[in-house]
Amino acid sequence: MTSPPPSTATAAADSIHRSLSELTSCSLPDSFDNPRRFTAFASRLQLLLNHHHFLNSDSLPPALQTALKGIASDLSKAVETVSVYRKRSKIFVLINCKSLSSSLQQHSSAIASWLALIESSLSDNLPDLRKKTSDLSRDMKQSHFTVTENEERVHQTLQKEEGRPTSKAVQSAIIMDLGRCLGIDSDNYGELINQVKLLKTDLTNSNSVSARRILVSLQKILDNWSIVPGRSTLNVDRNFEEEADILPFKNFLCPLTKEVMKEPVVLESSQTYERTAIEYWFQRCLEDGRDPTCPVTGQVLKSLELKPNIGLAGAIEEWVNRNVEIQMKGAVEQLSKESVEVEGVERVLDVVYKISEEHPSNRFRVRNAGVVVMIVKLLRNCSKSIGTVLRGKALMALLSMAKDEESKKIMLEEDITRLAVHSLIGSSEKEREYAVKLLLKFSSDEACCTRIASEKGALVLLSSMAGNLEYPALTNLAEEVLTRMERAVDIVQHLAAAGRFEPLLSRLREGPDDVKIEMSSIIGKMTLTNNSKEQIARQCAQTLVELLSKPEGKTSSLQALNNLSGLDDNATILVDSAVLPAIIPILLQDQGASPEWKEFAASTIANIVSYPGHWELAAIDKKGNSMQSESVVFSLLGLLFVASPQCQVSILRILYGMASSPQAAESVTTHIKNSGDGIKTIIPFLEYPEVEHRISAFKLTRVLTERFGHDLAEELSDKLPLLKEKILDNQSTDSEKSDAACILANLPLSEDEVKTILGASFVKWIVMTLKKQQHISNGRTSGPTSSMTEGLLGLLLHFRRSLDQEIISVVREYQLMSIFCEQLSFPAKPRVKQLAAVGLKNLSEAGRSLAASDSEPPPPQGFCASLVFMCGRASPEPSTCPIHNAPCENNSQLCLLKSNCIGPLVDLLHDEDTTVQIAAIEALSTLVLDTPNGYKRAVDELEKHEVISAVIELFTEVRPGVLQERALWMIERALRVDGPAHRYSLNQSLVRALVEAFKHGNANTKRHAQDALTNLKQLSGVSGKASNQSRPQR
Repeated sequence: MTSPPPSTATAAADSIHRSLSELTSCSLPDSFDNPRRFTAFASRLQLLLNHHHFLNSDSLPPALQTALKGIASDLSKAVETVSVYRKRSKIFVLINCKSLSSSLQQHSSAIASWLALIESSLSDNLPDLRKKTSDLSRDMKQSHFTVTENEERVHQTLQKEEGRPTSKAVQSAIIMDLGRCLGIDSDNYGELINQVKLLKTDLTNSNSVSARRILVSLQKILDNWSIVPGRSTLNVDRNFEEEADILPFKNFLCPLTKEVMKEPVVLESSQTYERTAIEYWFQRCLEDGRDPTCPVTGQVLKSLELKPNIGLAGAIEEWVNRNVEIQMKGAVEQLSKESVEVEGVERVLDVVYKISEEHPSNRFRVRNAGVVVMIVKLLRNCSKSIGTVLRGKALMALLSMAKDEESKKIMLEEDITRLAVHSLIGSSEKEREYAVKLLLKFSSDEACCTRIASEKGALVLLSSMAGNLEYPALTNLAEEVLTRMERAVDIVQHLAAAGRFEPLLSRLREGPDDVKIEMSSIIGKMTLTNNSKEQIARQCAQTLVELLSKPEGKTSSLQALNNLSGLDDNATILVDSAVLPAIIPILLQDQGASPEWKEFAASTIANIVSYPGHWELAAIDKKGNSMQSESVVFSLLGLLFVASPQCQVSILRILYGMASSPQAAESVTTHIKNSGDGIKTIIPFLEYPEVEHRISAFKLTRVLTERFGHDLAEELSDKLPLLKEKILDNQSTDSEKSDAACILANLPLSEDEVKTILGASFVKWIVMTLKKQQHISNGRTSGPTSSMTEGLLGLLLHFRRSLDQEIISVVREYQLMSIFCEQLSFPAKPRVKQLAAVGLKNLSEAGRSLAASDSEPPPPQGFCASLVFMCGRASPEPSTCPIHNAPCENNSQLCLLKSNCIGPLVDLLHDEDTTVQIAAIEALSTLVLDTPNGYKRAVDELEKHEVISAVIELFTEVRPGVLQERALWMIERALRVDGPAHRYSLNQSLVRALVEAFKHGNANTKRHAQDALTNLKQLSGVSGKASNQSRPQR
């Protein structure tokens, strides 16, 4: 800490004596020039003051006293600076050399000024003293405390190296400069590290971020410097031959890298270095804005000329060659051992790689020694035992040796490509990486590409690797291999099989006709993924269509188009490419077309029309006819019996696809019905021996009966037993059974046919099947299961409003109302729920009809006797059903209330499908039909089950249409009763909905809305008329 300026001359004199004594009493020589020179000035000042004793005078002039005080102050500060040079680490001094030299310069100049003041204050009687004082003042004033060139260089280097990326060569040069500046031999690692430790101690209480960074940088440099590479870098195992211990001479080693030089060069300082190392050092010097120096001598170089040291290079080459021969001898011995020694093999692989990379001119020695073949055999025979690490190193060594063309040929002869492909699935990333790199090396040759492609799974593995973004490096390498392989003409099909279609598609689009035909043939025969089908269709559908105009290209292009049409999404692409006008004539008009052409054409059309939404509007000829035109339908029907079996299947599929399209169904089914023998042409295929024919025929017949069931009943009347047999046949496919059930459900049956065809045993089977499907599906529905359920429910719908006692008995015995009700709460397609609701409606209407027929005055024995078939056995004390106004047993199969079906039907009002909602509300409407007695009780019961409020909520939300009309019909009847009418008279949403229905509805809707509004106005006082208890029944 700096002392305060002395207050008196005596105190100043004492301070000067102490400072001078501290400066001159140091026994050790100063390591730096600046403190040494300042100490010399201090010795002269001490001699001057001690010789003349004028500091001891008690009565000095004021000027002298001021000068002494100034000298004491500046000298004290200079002592602190000098103590930094002497007590702190040398590296600390180098880091702060500029500030330290500046401090000494400042205090030296100040002391010189004080001495000049003393000289001017002395009397002329002391000429000798005045002269010595003047000389000392002059010398101190003219002195320059600067840093040496070497110190300046090291200072700049330390300041710039903090956190900077560097190399071993630069680190070596820095250590040499630092050692030279510190007076330490650069090889004296212990002293250098000791100086770094001292620096760390000096910085303990320092807040300088820069100094701490320099410390960290120096520690890293010295840590790297301490790792001295082995002088004999080529040794594998010195135990197998004494001659292997041939160490390099010291002058073989580069002073910067400490490694054997490959290209020794000489500087003007006569020092030899590795060319790359010294060039890197020169570059760093120039980047730092200082003159390049010789790292060993520190000499500033006037010329950067690097002269090859030919003699030394020859000696090094001879030493390397000798060592390579010895090491190859040892490698052969190691690799020839019967049992694999992992450590020994690893050393061999490391040495082979090092020789190949660092001494490429000696690759022939490795090859001639047979080591390349032995490494390949090691991979082939001992792959599992050596493990993934050694496999990776073996591939790395072979990759390096593959730069030698002869070695490359040897590897190919030894089937290295197969081994590399096997390593593509290696457990370590390194093994996979070198396997891909090796394949990349060989893929530069087209013949090698063909060889790689022929390896089983090679292209699939490479494609998978190229698409795996988890390892970007491997992804890029694999992609590069595949890109190179795409240039090979002979492996286009292999690449396509692995998902690389661009070479094939490019040749298909741009190649000559024979190439296009070849490529289309490949596409037609391949098994393609959906993504591949879409990619090919988007790029080449037009080309394939154009090929149809060439006789030699028809077979391959038709086959390819058929393959592509297997993807539903491709239907639009193919239609836009005008495929229909091109292949319709082949199927329907070309008499010379081969059966194979017709089969491909029919199959392609069948695939296209199975995806509705676009083909319906496409023209198939110049006249503008479409697929659903009468002529096309008639031609297809006419072709059915003369076509080949496979073509017949496709024609049935075409007809089914067109008949299933929402846009074309009406016209196509009408054409089939009006064709005269259309349905008769289709029916025989229902009993065809081939499954595919039957499946397509059943599907088409189902669609036709959905639209024209009554019209087709006569043609199919003799097939009713067949349909039943098909449903019960366990050997039939699920598709056939479900379609047969739907067909039978769509056909009108008389009561006798219901009894004979749908007898009690068949109904029992239907009920058990429905329950079984419900149990197996457990909330999940599939296509065949849903269709079967639809068909079976449709069969049960034949039990309509019949009052036949035998049918009523079947309904009751097998609880058909409960079966229908269960389907409402079970996840199913809308059509299934609709059919179930219709079934409930039919049974409810049957119950009402039965109740009405028995509503005559009861016989004396009791009223329930006439309802035995409806509600089961009479109970001793029957209860009156508010719906039927007659006794109904619990779980009655003709009463929605007693069978607990009202709640599920109300839930169905919230379904997303409108047809389901309509069916549900129609079923609920059977509960409020006009009856002579108990109307109010029925409405009140519906209120308890929240039916009226649910219907009103639905009515206020739906748009005009059938659903609105059905809901309004039920609301109007409920509002005839005072209670509901009064409760809902203030429901503004209902009133607004009624007004809108009255304004915009059809005639029936307007009439119902008017009646409902009239009821509400009567009760609200709007009309001014008195309210009746209930309106007269209509």
